[in-house]
Amino acid sequence: MVSSNKVAIVTGSATGAGAAIAIALAKKGYNVVVNYTKSEDDAKATLSEVEKCGVEGLLFQGDVSKDEDCRAMAAAAVQKWGRIDALINNAGRTKFVAHQDLDGLDVQDFHDIYAVNTIGPFQMTRACEPYLRKSDAGRVVMISSVAGTHGHGSSIAYVASKGALNSMTKALARIMGPQVTVNAVCPGMIETRWLREGWGDQDYERNKAGLLKTVPMAKVAQPEDVADAVLWFVEGTALVTGETVIIDGGMHLVR
Repeated sequence: MVSSNKVAIVTGSATGAGAAIAIALAKKGYNVVVNYTKSEDDAKATLSEVEKCGVEGLLFQGDVSKDEDCRAMAAAAVQKWGRIDALINNAGRTKFVAHQDLDGLDVQDFHDIYAVNTIGPFQMTRACEPYLRKSDAGRVVMISSVAGTHGHGSSIAYVASKGALNSMTKALARIMGPQVTVNAVCPGMIETRWLREGWGDQDYERNKAGLLKTVPMAKVAQPEDVADAVLWFVEGTALVTGETVIIDGGMHLVR
């Protein structure tokens, strides 16, 4: 039986922007797959918020760097609801290393970061493609970063992985039309636990203060700001594909 509600998969949706995206889609009437790798309690909390919106949710533990997990996630959504209408590739990984510290990264760091940030979205898109094409309006949204457009980010490996993701967005958009649009959202600094834990409290506050003083909008993005941009790609436009939208308060204008 095919669900009358549209269905969205949001990878890495236990916390932060992923959780905000999952909840925002639920408020729009989507049944949502909440995906996590380790943060089960957080994922269950997100699932609860999704279900409070009057839709159905599905909790799925899986690592997007593993193709078998990607295929199983898509299959679980189809088994439960009979359809997939939107895929939000949000799961991400980094290592916080100052760019000038070239010895701070090794080959394995690049492999690990690319596996989640670049290969994972490809594998998820491939797993969901047949179902997205059957939707009335299939949508793929990559959660990328200004790191991939302007070279600023938590490490050079992260920057490179997001640049590759942006290029892949264009390549996938070319071959997935006319049934499916593929776009990317590129946030700057987001107020999340992920960044605070990665930088440490002192560096986090210093970076935030510097941003607030220099960027035109004098604001650090909230997870809900990312969700708003995702909703525009999913529900607000039917003709835009292969594009990247920067949401950084104007940071890219001054840095």
